[in-house]
Amino acid sequence: MDHPRRFSDLPEYAFPRLRSLLDGHSPGAAPVAMSIGEPQHAIPAFVPEVIARHAAEFSKYPPNEGTSGLRAAISGWLAQRYNIPAPDPETRILPLNGTREGLFNAAIALSPETKNGARPAVLLPNPFYQCYAVAALTAGAEPVYGSATEATGFLPDFASLPKDLLDRTTILYMCSPANPQGAVADAAYWRQLLELAEAHDFMIFADECYSEIYRETAPTGILDAAHQGGAAPARVLAFHSLSTRTNLAGLRAGVATGGPSAIKAMKQLRSYAGAPVPLPLQHAAEAVWQDETHVVANRALYQTKFAQADHILGNMPGFASPEAGCFLWLKVPDGEAATLKLWSEAGVKTLPGAYLSRDPQDGSANPGAGYIRAALVAPEADVVRGLTAIRTVLG
Repeated sequence: MDHPRRFSDLPEYAFPRLRSLLDGHSPGAAPVAMSIGEPQHAIPAFVPEVIARHAAEFSKYPPNEGTSGLRAAISGWLAQRYNIPAPDPETRILPLNGTREGLFNAAIALSPETKNGARPAVLLPNPFYQCYAVAALTAGAEPVYGSATEATGFLPDFASLPKDLLDRTTILYMCSPANPQGAVADAAYWRQLLELAEAHDFMIFADECYSEIYRETAPTGILDAAHQGGAAPARVLAFHSLSTRTNLAGLRAGVATGGPSAIKAMKQLRSYAGAPVPLPLQHAAEAVWQDETHVVANRALYQTKFAQADHILGNMPGFASPEAGCFLWLKVPDGEAATLKLWSEAGVKTLPGAYLSRDPQDGSANPGAGYIRAALVAPEADVVRGLTAIRTVLG
């Protein structure tokens, strides 16, 4: 039996590609992992206690829509963080089994089969989190890649796309703070996207999983931009996660916040095909969303590493200091060559930028080809060792 053609031209996923690139090459020193954004800071001490206290509930099927306590905790955090009225926990919040689940399934639940008599389009930043493209293809839409380059401030210029393309757009994915570049969409950028969505009748999926890792000023989010601008809640779906905020990547605890009709459609799809978070983990997530002390401490660790990057790489050609997030986006002549050189000579494992991007449909250069991504998630001493090696090998 043949496999589906809709996935036939997908490149190999980023991390298997990286293994293939580095296989057969020994590290030049003790390895330093900077290729993946898996937080290495300590988890809050109270999390194991909460899970243990509720361990008997692993025997129960968890509620599809999340516990009322978890939804209320998320609503309270969103109201405090974005200075907005608390979203209704019953109709506007859906806890997720990891944000990737929501980013993927929302496209299936919410993108119609056609729009204005044509195949729908889904707009993505380029580079991008790879599940966006697969979600678009699964929904039967055409992924359209908007290059986020140095010239555009590493944020895509979606407003310059042709009107006929925008008129068949159903969803626009936007990541801020951006993975991998660390750029932040300000209120004016969000307003422009909201106006574009209103003019051409599409939804914005705002991936804000890195929103709590920043230097000094908390990034504007789509929820506060939409509230300040009076945008219709139905236009917006925001995604948040505990993976980097709380160093709980393995807890698989995210959330989607949007208008009641969107959340209802996502809940219905999830009833058939979803995998709700186990109850003990939902209780842990509830406790974590209600605690901000550990978030401040975690952010301070990243702020120290931002300062180390500025100090070690500050005058190195190709270095751009990120506004937020947990990655460096370093310009190099060739991403694969630089990655292999760093590994072979210094044991530093980074990721070629082209593994996170696609060749644009307009024939312009791949915006990730001349970059590498380096994660700042390891303890400070390891990060300093990795940054120093980057400066020595590539500087």
